[in-house]
Amino acid sequence: MSTLTLAVRDSTTMLRRNLLHARRYPSLTLNLLLTPVMLLLLFVYIFGNVMSAGLGGADRSEYIAYVVPGILLMTIGSTVIGAAVSVATDMSEGIIARFRTMAIHRGSVLIGHVVGSVLQSIASVVLVGAVAVAIGFRSTDATLLEWLAAFGLLALFALALTWIAVGMGMASPNAEAASNSAMPLILLPLISSAFTPIDEMPGWFQPIAQYQPFTPAIETLRGLLLGSEIGSNGWLAVAWSVALTALGYRWSTASFRRDPK
Repeated sequence: MSTLTLAVRDSTTMLRRNLLHARRYPSLTLNLLLTPVMLLLLFVYIFGNVMSAGLGGADRSEYIAYVVPGILLMTIGSTVIGAAVSVATDMSEGIIARFRTMAIHRGSVLIGHVVGSVLQSIASVVLVGAVAVAIGFRSTDATLLEWLAAFGLLALFALALTWIAVGMGMASPNAEAASNSAMPLILLPLISSAFTPIDEMPGWFQPIAQYQPFTPAIETLRGLLLGSEIGSNGWLAVAWSVALTALGYRWSTASFRRDPK
């Protein structure tokens, strides 16, 4: 059997293992999914009318259209924390050490975690998107090509954040530490353009919101779904995603290949 065939077979087995864990212990995924849903409902129904007036709209429908793209990307950041916790749990409980002694493709362990987390992220985005549609979000100006591009961006961003989360999990001594170290993946969207335009922020704070990975991704997704101008945000979003994927991959594989102490 060729090396590629072994890698695909073992990666599929590890993916099945991680999906079974997610199905048997859904509380972690549901808890992480609850954060973006609650923020969506909070900002739409509590602050929606006020925020919509600031955007020049007559009611909260304007703000629903504005806030949903940011919430969708926040959903990815929230969901991939589960990957960090899962990897840290495997490392601390000794199953990784057991896998090292078995005749399996070594990279399949990480691939199973990454692919499983990306699939969970996409499923979470679909669920949060369904909630958004139920409360009034509409994307009537997007073409089929723009919808496909939006889906590709979400998948690419999920892959990038997952590799970063896996690296955090590998570097953490236990699941609790992994959960804490991955919290910036939820906090960064809060200081981006997800909830308010950057131009409305204090001048000293604008560079913090502007020069981070979530803002160009949010602006690109917003442009694709609502038909607004994207400008250079599209290239920046892809560049951030590729850079984070490469960084997370290098970090994760280097940590995994290091002999345990």
